[in-house]
Amino acid sequence: MTGSERAPAGQIALDFTPAPGAAPFPRMVLAQAGAEIRAMLRNGEQLLLTMIIPVLLLTGFSLAPLIDIGGGRRIDFLAPGVLALAVMSTAFTGQAIATGFERRYGVLKRLGATPLSRAGLMLAKTSAVVAVEVIQAVVIVCVGLALGWRPHGSFLSAALLIVLGTAAFSGLGLLMAGTLRAEATLAAANLVYLLLLGAGGVIFPLSKFPEGMRQVLELLPISALTGGLRAVLAHGAALPLGPLAVLAVWAVLSLGLVSRTFRWE
Repeated sequence: MTGSERAPAGQIALDFTPAPGAAPFPRMVLAQAGAEIRAMLRNGEQLLLTMIIPVLLLTGFSLAPLIDIGGGRRIDFLAPGVLALAVMSTAFTGQAIATGFERRYGVLKRLGATPLSRAGLMLAKTSAVVAVEVIQAVVIVCVGLALGWRPHGSFLSAALLIVLGTAAFSGLGLLMAGTLRAEATLAAANLVYLLLLGAGGVIFPLSKFPEGMRQVLELLPISALTGGLRAVLAHGAALPLGPLAVLAVWAVLSLGLVSRTFRWE
């Protein structure tokens, strides 16, 4: 029965005319974000970077006197740094590697041609990163509390630092993935991860480095995020403006470069 025909009295006319069209934009973004989250949590390398390594570092270095932190409890020093490391592992290392190989295999090109649009795809990826970071934070905080950590300070200040850190590391990860070959991105992202783990104040205090080197290291995004979280959560400090400024500069510069240089194929 077509739409122009009338149904007999007492019956309802059904219109089976096809009505193709894209789903609402928020629904498409949520669906893609869900797919991104599942892919991240099912990937063994991603799971190692985002969950296992941070928890092992927090537990091992808190229980064993392997490092000299210059006084105070090791758990109070390590927990904020491991939170910062978790942000970097998800927003930078994991995202750079995954996006680099998606670009190589044409996944980004095909997704960018769907009704979701490229802006929607980037929003979905960002949402997935934030969701995984929330899971990481819950796991790390629970492990830290079990080890005797008692955080202080403002939750909002810590959240603002994490948001800016996520933006900065996401920009750097996408900048690397959008300009280098996938194999080069894999090697470079892992190398940067290891270098920043050792020289970003996560495990080893920056005070152990020479004065000139320390001043340079303090300008790194991981050092700013680690130092800011440590000031808030370990010492109960107010909003740390210095680390916030460093993270904001990295976020603006990296995301600005991504908008100009990122190649989808």
